[in-house]
Amino acid sequence: MNINEIARLAEVSRATVSRYLNQGYVSDEKKERIKKVIEETGYNPSSQAQMLRTKKTKLIGVIIPKLNSESISRMVNGIGLVLSKEGYQLLLANTQNNVKEELKYLNTFKSNQVDGIIFIGTIFTKEHKRLLEEIKVPVVILGQWLSGYSCVYYDDYNAAKELSEGLLQSAKKAVYLGVTKKDEAAGHNRTDGFLAAHRMMQSVKGDEIKKPMMIETDFTMEAAYEKTKEAFEKESDLDTIICATDTIAIGALQYLHEKNILVPDQVQLAGIGDAAIGNVVSPKLTTVHYYYKTSGIEAANMLLEMLESGEYVRKEIKMGYKLLKRDSTR
Repeated sequence: MNINEIARLAEVSRATVSRYLNQGYVSDEKKERIKKVIEETGYNPSSQAQMLRTKKTKLIGVIIPKLNSESISRMVNGIGLVLSKEGYQLLLANTQNNVKEELKYLNTFKSNQVDGIIFIGTIFTKEHKRLLEEIKVPVVILGQWLSGYSCVYYDDYNAAKELSEGLLQSAKKAVYLGVTKKDEAAGHNRTDGFLAAHRMMQSVKGDEIKKPMMIETDFTMEAAYEKTKEAFEKESDLDTIICATDTIAIGALQYLHEKNILVPDQVQLAGIGDAAIGNVVSPKLTTVHYYYKTSGIEAANMLLEMLESGEYVRKEIKMGYKLLKRDSTR
């Protein structure tokens, strides 16, 4: 079965069948005849032939920092919901938070045929920006803001600031467990939000609240456990721990439980991200909910709009958040 036979059975021209297969205009009456023949014959057009005709691969490259991340999986879920309905397939590139791997996959997608790219990045170097400029297909950045590109990102500064303001009202000595400020979102913006809240609280409480301890860790529970241990060895009178992520907060909670430090009576604790584990540990973790799945949907819709229009107009969406006060804070 080929396109000529479909045209003969449907009593239409070959050009009409071609337009139908490539989503061009076909009258409703002819569309129904072609559809009926295809269903009855089980005709399946060659994807390679379609690609040659339309210059479309129906493939989207999605670069992710890690697979074993609840937030990332929620973003990818949102992306897939939108793009699969439009016949696109996702090529997931897992970089394990490795800059060299990110650059490698950018090069791969630049050299191989994908219709577009969604980049869930963490740190953008000069080399990242150089490669992105060379890519000819539309690119959407998810989870970060990058000048000159369409982005869907989170209000990290205000989320961290509002969370910290609530905890610091009853704090005397706080520690902030953050990540590298090279990461603009989770690192730079959340750290600045905490510091802004602490400055504001100092202006209200004066000497009642001490200078905060600032400790940098990575994104793992194991590292957070060790950094929490380090913090209490330096300052045993800490009464508040605010963390850049829920994963870091869970690592801190493990240390507190091990040392029989009561939460929140002796030390209150909070994270950011609303990971599922934070709602099942004891006490349940105060956190900030980000709409990760919705952000994935928005990023996919943004990319789809560029693909359908052929116009790569730069757009930005800053996602909202919701503060969730649970049992780990006073």
